[in-house]
Amino acid sequence: MNNEDLDIYQELQKHLDKLPIGYPATESGVELRILKHLFTPKQAELALKLGFQPLPLKKIYRKVKNSGITVEQLEQELDKMEKKGLINFGSAKEGDEEIKYYANAPIVIGFYEFQLNRLTEDFYHDFMQYFEEAFLAEFNRTKIPQLRTIPIEQSISYEQKISNYDELRTMIENIGEPISVQECICRQAKDLVADPCKKTDLRESCFAFRNAAKIYIDKGLGREITKEEAINILKKAKEDGLVIQPGNSQRPMCICTCCGCCCGILTNQKRLSEPAQFFATNFYASVDEDLCVGCETCEDRCNMDAIYIEDNIAHVNKARCIGCGACIPTCTSEAIQLYKKEKEIIPPINTKGTYMAIMDKKAELAHVEKNS
Repeated sequence: MNNEDLDIYQELQKHLDKLPIGYPATESGVELRILKHLFTPKQAELALKLGFQPLPLKKIYRKVKNSGITVEQLEQELDKMEKKGLINFGSAKEGDEEIKYYANAPIVIGFYEFQLNRLTEDFYHDFMQYFEEAFLAEFNRTKIPQLRTIPIEQSISYEQKISNYDELRTMIENIGEPISVQECICRQAKDLVADPCKKTDLRESCFAFRNAAKIYIDKGLGREITKEEAINILKKAKEDGLVIQPGNSQRPMCICTCCGCCCGILTNQKRLSEPAQFFATNFYASVDEDLCVGCETCEDRCNMDAIYIEDNIAHVNKARCIGCGACIPTCTSEAIQLYKKEKEIIPPINTKGTYMAIMDKKAELAHVEKNS
């Protein structure tokens, strides 16, 4: 990488770091290797002209027209970047004209997930190194996650009131169409490095909805399915003990089905001593010691190492429990149950609201740091 190219990638790193989910620098420079793997220098320059909020093609052109590029050439280059999964894209009708919009994508949920079917071992190892060196701290900084954890239905007694945004079937019924399902990129990556999932043989188990679904379908990365098909796949995910994680809003654009052996988020969070504080969840598990027979099934099912057996009794470490309920359907003595937390976390209305909440919190933290 020559000095001129290095400068471009360093500028892009700083630019992407301004997004709600930032892209901080590291001492090792692994974040620059990731950018170089994905963006050509020319594409990096164009990405510098984009922001978090989508811009129409004509506004982007005003920023670059002095370079001599035509609006048609700009559109072609941006479309290539969108096809590579480097940037976000949308379109809207204004009269008879279809207006294209482009925006920067964060690394997660963003241009990493769009590398589905294009992963290489080197890229995956760089990504995991980056996660450990810098990205997990960025991801956890505000304690407002991009995903939230909802319980599986069998894990909650009928006496407890469940809000619509914590009830999976209601969510799917009202989610909007189209619905797409695609391979889980985390399990695809683990298959690539010969370390397959120990929880499930499911691969097509990540979902996108509405505009996000159209993007996956148009890219050939996902296939359109019905609501009933989605519910059946999610049923299998629950049976296999996966964590159900929709986007952290009342109208999520995605649902992930995650395990503690493959998921980039869970595998990194569980290394922390008290990871539950970084999850948006309204429930926690608790064991009735009089009923527990110490069969260890719940300990094996837990994706967060939150359950341990002591004196032949299961115990839940609440600082690690994320309230997914995966431990409950297979309890041989019905000794474990989910309970609702006293203070309910109400998710933002939509995905934009989630990102705005993250930005507001980052601004608040920056102000405190500056004045401390």
